[in-house]
Amino acid sequence: QVQVAESGGGLVQPGGSLRLSCAASGSILSISTMGWYRQAPGKQRELVARITTGGTTNYADSVKGRFTISRINANNTVYLQMNSLKPEDTAVYYCRGVVDGYIIWGRGTQVTVSS
Repeated sequence: QVQVAESGGGLVQPGGSLRLSCAASGSILSISTMGWYRQAPGKQRELVARITTGGTTNYADSVKGRFTISRINANNTVYLQMNSLKPEDTAVYYCRGVVDGYIIWGRGTQVTVSS
């Protein structure tokens, strides 16, 4: 059974940094796009950033210049470096991978930005 699991969330003060990690495990032939999404209370889940196998990235306008997505294909791992965090970045962050043609979601990790 293929799974993706996030780690690295927590509580941080405004202006601080966090690094999220996501690893895919199980019987995997290939993973194409991997990405991070977030969902704040009372809001719809939204794309934060995604990255292709070849390294092409795209970001939500709200995080451009502050967040960086990266991946290690050999380890089926994707990272999200988040800098200059703002209270409005508070949300549950979900990892999403397209694994062997199927979309797999992680369970999410809470990020809270508050003083």
